[in-house]
Amino acid sequence: MPDSASPTPSATQPTLFIPHGGGPCFFMDWSLMGEPANTWDKTAEWLKNLASTLPERPKAIVVISGHWEESVFTVATSPAPEMIYDYYGFPKHTYELQYPAPGSAALANRIVELLTNAGIAAKTDATRGFDHGVFIPFLLAFPDASIPVVPLSLKKNLDPAEHLAAGKALKALRDEGVLIVGSGMSYHNMHAFRTPSATAPSKAFDDYLTSSLSQDEKAVRMDALSQWSQGPAARNAHPREEHLLPLMIAAGAGDDDKGERIFSDVVMQATVSAFRFG
Repeated sequence: MPDSASPTPSATQPTLFIPHGGGPCFFMDWSLMGEPANTWDKTAEWLKNLASTLPERPKAIVVISGHWEESVFTVATSPAPEMIYDYYGFPKHTYELQYPAPGSAALANRIVELLTNAGIAAKTDATRGFDHGVFIPFLLAFPDASIPVVPLSLKKNLDPAEHLAAGKALKALRDEGVLIVGSGMSYHNMHAFRTPSATAPSKAFDDYLTSSLSQDEKAVRMDALSQWSQGPAARNAHPREEHLLPLMIAAGAGDDDKGERIFSDVVMQATVSAFRFG
């Protein structure tokens, strides 16, 4: 792992769940999409200040994007991940964005080891690059692109309990100076965005997440996340839950640390939030 021989003990890193926005939203004039030009400005500014809230510069980052699913948990090992421009219909220059952060095969193998030791099947992928759930927010949060970044997939079954367990298996990385980031959206109903039908449901579900994650008892927090689809307006917020499941890994790695909402905004008539554990 990067800097593993360093004699300086690492500060325990928190785990995070961040909104990665809509496509390349932070790097274009959003009025081209029929929205106010400043639609994503508040989120962008928050992401720019994110690194300053950490206890120290991370030695490496594990990122779980809502845009990568595999049959088992899969970890990218490429030393120089390429960009995956998995968005459509945006300005030409947004397909030229680059985030040249290195990967880390050593950290990837450590992740596989931790998952396997916890009885969770895992494998590596030597070709996977950075999808927009990685490079778009990280261009703002960690712009120098010098910290090794290792993507970890979701599991295709999207079972919340399995993702919580995977996160718990990775908890030890936090004491090794590794930042674990779930990159998704707390609200992701593509048909309701930009309409009044998103406003009340997104707030109701966001309040449910905030209340559930801040409960003192871990068992209560984990049960609420395992049963997230029973929450108010849950299926309005996530008709399909791939953008919510990165939160489960962040929460699982948070383990004994209760969560707190550290950012919230109303974007395209929907409440969008970020959460932190530890």
